[in-house]
Amino acid sequence: MQMPIPNADVIARKARVVARLLKVLPADAVIHAERETKAYECDALTAYRCPPLIAVLPSSTREVSEVLRICHEEGVPVVPRGSGTSLAGGALPTADCVILGVARMNEVIETDYDNRLIRVQAGRTNLSVTGAVEADGFFYAPDPSSQLACAIAGNIAMNSGGAHCLKYGVTTNNLLGVTMVMMDGEVIEIGGGYMDAGGLDLLGVICGSEGQLGVVTEATLRILPKPEGARPVLMGFDDNAVAGACVSDIIKAGVLPVAIEFMDRPCIEATEAFAKAGYPMCEALLIVEVEGSDAEIDHQLAMIMEIARRHNPVELRESRSAQESAAIWLGRKSAFGAMGQINDYMCLDGTIPVSALPQVLRRIGEMSEAYGLNVGNVFHAGDGNMHPLILFDANKPGDLERCEAFGAEILKLCVEVGGCLTGEHGVGIEKRDLMYVQYDAADLEAQMAVKDVFDPAWLLNPAKVFPLDASAARRVGALAAQ
Repeated sequence: MQMPIPNADVIARKARVVARLLKVLPADAVIHAERETKAYECDALTAYRCPPLIAVLPSSTREVSEVLRICHEEGVPVVPRGSGTSLAGGALPTADCVILGVARMNEVIETDYDNRLIRVQAGRTNLSVTGAVEADGFFYAPDPSSQLACAIAGNIAMNSGGAHCLKYGVTTNNLLGVTMVMMDGEVIEIGGGYMDAGGLDLLGVICGSEGQLGVVTEATLRILPKPEGARPVLMGFDDNAVAGACVSDIIKAGVLPVAIEFMDRPCIEATEAFAKAGYPMCEALLIVEVEGSDAEIDHQLAMIMEIARRHNPVELRESRSAQESAAIWLGRKSAFGAMGQINDYMCLDGTIPVSALPQVLRRIGEMSEAYGLNVGNVFHAGDGNMHPLILFDANKPGDLERCEAFGAEILKLCVEVGGCLTGEHGVGIEKRDLMYVQYDAADLEAQMAVKDVFDPAWLLNPAKVFPLDASAARRVGALAAQ
C-alpha cells in the first residue's frame, strides 16, 4: 500500500523527518542508517521483510506524542511495535513508514494491591508484570507462549491469551484502562482503576485493534491473588478425535480447569526428542490443570480423570509433586522450539467451538495428505484456540506458497464450523485478505468507519487487518481529501 515517490523526494523527505525527530528525541532513539533499520524489517512472521524508512524508540508518552504529531504533519505512516513477536505480521513495516517501538517504555508506574491493579508502561514484557507483584502474592493472568519477550503493548493490540485463558480470560478480560496517543499527537485516557467505565466501551474497541486506532503507551491491568496450589494431569489417547471428544466432555461437565492443552503425535515426538519430558508415544496428548485448595484440586481431578477413563486413554498420569508438574508442562512449553528444529513452520491461530474439535482435527489430517505437508497440532483446547504448525522448507521453491494455501484452507474451515480467523495472534498481514471469508462488505465497512474516526488519514499500521484493496482505496481517498 506504498505510494510511489521519486527517490530524490524520498531522500529529502527522510532527511527532513529525521531532523525534526532529533529535536524531540535523543540521538540514540532515532535510527535512520540503512544498515540499522534492517533490524526492524520483520517481526516473528519472518517470511516477509521490508526495512522501514526510520525507527524511533521513545521513552515516554510525551515523546510518543511528539513523534506522532511530526509524522501526522509530514504525512508519514507509523507502525507501532512492541517486542516484534507477532506471528501474523502485525508489526511489518512499509518502506515509507516510521517504526515506533515502545521497548524502552518498561517502567512500573503504580501498584495498588487494595484494588488489585498495576499500572505499567506498555513496553514492559508480559512475564515481568507478574515479576513485579509475585513477591506480594499476586500475578497477572494472561500468559501467551512468548510471555518472556512479548510486550503488554502487543498483548493489547492482539488481545493475547495463553494457556490459562480458559479460566482467567484473555487480555481484554484483564485490562482496566489505557493511555493512548492518537495519530495527531493527542493523548487520551480510556478506562481506569475500576472494572467498567461509563459510556461507550471504547476500551473494548481498543483492545484487539492491532495498532489501527492509536498507540497505547500505558496500561492499567488487573492483578489477582495467587491460587493456593495447582496440579496437572496428563492424558494420552490413540486418536486425535477421541482426545477432542474428551475435551468437549470435560467442558460439558461444568468443570473449569485453569488450562487444557493439546498436542498430537508429531508434536509429541518432536518435544520428546528435544526436551525428554517423558511423554507417552501416542496419537494425542492432553494436559489438564486445575487449581485451588488441595481438597478442591482432588475433587476436580477426580471428575476429570473419570471423564478421561470413558475415552480409554493409553496413559493417565496425575502429578503428585512440583517436580512431576514441571515435567508434565516441560514438553508443552518446549513445543514451538522443538518443532522449529525439524523444519520451517507456519503457526496458525484459528478458533473453533470446542464441540467441533474432532471434526476439525480429522479434516486437517485429510488436508495434510492432500497438500503433501506435515502438520503438528498444539493448542489451547479448552477454548478452541488452535495453533496448527504447518511444516515446510523455506528453501524449496513453491513450498511457502503451498504452506500458505494450506493455512488458508484451515482458517476457512474454522469459520465454516462457527469459529473465527484468529484467537490471539491477530489478523496482521497474514489473514487480511481472508477477512472476506468471515465478514461481508457491510461488516468490513462498519469496522473501517471506526478507523476513519480515530485515524482519518489512515496513517497508522498501514496494509494490516483490512483486505489490501479496501485499505488501499481508503488511504487514497484520505489523501485526496486533504
